[in-house]
Amino acid sequence: MMNVKKVSPAEWEEARLRLLVKEKELTRARDTLAAERRRMPWVAVEKPYEFEGPSGPVNLLDLFEGRRQLIVYRAFFEPGVEGFPDHACQGCSLVADQVAHIAHLNARDTTLAFASRGPQPDIARMKARMGWMMPWYTITSDFDIDFGVDEWHGTNAFIREGDQVFRTYFINNRGDEAMGGTWSYLDITALGRQEEWEDSPEGYPQTPPYEWWNWHDSYDGQG
Repeated sequence: MMNVKKVSPAEWEEARLRLLVKEKELTRARDTLAAERRRMPWVAVEKPYEFEGPSGPVNLLDLFEGRRQLIVYRAFFEPGVEGFPDHACQGCSLVADQVAHIAHLNARDTTLAFASRGPQPDIARMKARMGWMMPWYTITSDFDIDFGVDEWHGTNAFIREGDQVFRTYFINNRGDEAMGGTWSYLDITALGRQEEWEDSPEGYPQTPPYEWWNWHDSYDGQG
């Protein structure tokens, strides 16, 4: 039997409220950190990067699907990875299982994509089997090598100004554990959640919270 203290409901509520103070401190600290991310410098992506998509060759700009921001998770699904060609690696598959409906990210002018070196027919078959809906591309250039994800998973964030792409943030290792929810993805982007309560640089797009939220099948083409 586990050695756990047993208390009355009143004592339990008192303990919960003590912990709630620390949880609110953590929430404010996360908000502060996200505000610092929104002030990170951008680095231009000058080298062309090629991928293979369901309809043929594409480049990094194409992965944006016309939106302002792009988040790319490097998954390991390729020859030599355990489970291939039926499965991606267990950790990357767990990350994929956590991804919220991408329509909410799209509504914030943000595209989420996965990329690996497995062939497109295998990717399509695996996605159908696992029920994953995010775009998933085949890396056919040095993207993984140049962006720190050739030997391990990681999530890169990009933004574009016209046809010029900039890298804005990168997170890997245990940082990827928190990815999957709409808010966790938006918090690593240059523009953030784009809500009025956020501490963002002047001129960043922001709208009232709640008002833009919608059912994932009812955004009417937003984003």
